[in-house]
Amino acid sequence: MKLEFKPSYLFGITLGMIILGADFVLFLGKRLFWPLVILALTIAWIQFWIDYFNEIKRQKQIELQFLEFIRNLAESVKSGISIPKSITNISNKDYGALSPYVKKLKNQIEWGIPTNKAFVTFSLDTQNTIIKRSASIIIEAEQSGGDITDILTSVVESVINVKKMKEERKASVYGQIVQGYAVFYIFIAIMLVLQLWLFPKLIGLSGQLQGGLAGGLLGGTIGGAAESFSFDSIFFTLILVQGFFAGLMIGKFSEGTLKNGLFHSLIFMTSAALIITTLR
Repeated sequence: MKLEFKPSYLFGITLGMIILGADFVLFLGKRLFWPLVILALTIAWIQFWIDYFNEIKRQKQIELQFLEFIRNLAESVKSGISIPKSITNISNKDYGALSPYVKKLKNQIEWGIPTNKAFVTFSLDTQNTIIKRSASIIIEAEQSGGDITDILTSVVESVINVKKMKEERKASVYGQIVQGYAVFYIFIAIMLVLQLWLFPKLIGLSGQLQGGLAGGLLGGTIGGAAESFSFDSIFFTLILVQGFFAGLMIGKFSEGTLKNGLFHSLIFMTSAALIITTLR
């Protein structure tokens, strides 16, 4: 799966840069500075990620329609029609997102391009792993002289089983995904309570007790620590790291790849940054 740079991306990047520049001029050092920085960066890359996940959705539709295409091809071949003629006959059906690739496959066969080469081009054009694997099996079976009808039937069953396994895995981990989101936002709430309420109380209490021995010891520990470094940056970094890896794990559990987990990581990190910088 590959995305090309679109002119529409320039609009989002330009708008994000304008907001970022205005933020530095108008709100530098103020409470809204960091929330606007995060908003500007989000606007700059949001269109790319929208297209990326729309492409993932389109690939899923292509896989579903490919199953219908192979099933129709297998039924046509069972009736005694050759593969090239079967592809020509079934290409007029509506296969949704797969239709342009099926029509191109038919046109290549009508132009005299060998079926094997046409199938290779078909699989490469779709940029879909399942279709590439299935096309390779069909090509190998035809070249080796095997029963193409049985091969097509096996491909149909294989695609069905793969999709069924994916759906079952996604359904089985749905509760874990919801739990992962809940745990992460509870974690943010706990960090904010520590940062905005508990630690200031402890530091204020240590200041009140500095006149006595116990106060001196407590103040020397907490007050000195508070002066030597800032808890804000530590908590902020900790939450972002937690959000990044939690998103990757959710993507791995639900979709089977870490790449899809980037979507959850982006949601975690962006929402966490906005919540923290706004409330703090």
